Amino acid sequence: MNDKTTGITLPANVEQIQQLLPHRYPFLLVDRVIEIVPDVSVVALKNVTINEPFFQGHFPGHPVMPGVLIIEAMAQTAGLLTQISSRMKGNTGSPLFYLVKIDNARFNAPVVPGDQLRLEVSQKRLMRGMGLFVARTLVEGKEVASCELMCAARSEK
Repeated sequence: MNDKTTGITLPANVEQIQQLLPHRYPFLLVDRVIEIVPDVSVVALKNVTINEPFFQGHFPGHPVMPGVLIIEAMAQTAGLLTQISSRMKGNTGSPLFYLVKIDNARFNAPVVPGDQLRLEVSQKRLMRGMGLFVARTLVEGKEVASCELMCAARSEK
């Protein structure tokens, strides 16, 4: 996909992602967007390396990516779905969404350096500034984590 109106080309690289999300190192947890169906679903990638700062303390000698960061990566992917979908409708800016609720979080296997996370997020509904998303993360085709996310548009103050 190469859409002149959005400025987004798939696969969307980290520079494009930084135009859509406010997150920066060390908290930007999405490296690439590879698929999108606007207002429906998105697939993104996160490459996990030993250079991640959290591996120094989680856990020394046995590096495992914290589950809360896997959830955060899924939430950032949901944010990319809303931002790219909004731009594809011609909106130049879209409100930021904040994570407000996580349901049914499951962790099926540890994520370790060298893994590539495939972050798959589907939008269940979006109304009145609230979005409900179903998310899952896979490594080599096996689901390692899943959850439902609720996000709320930031109210301007």
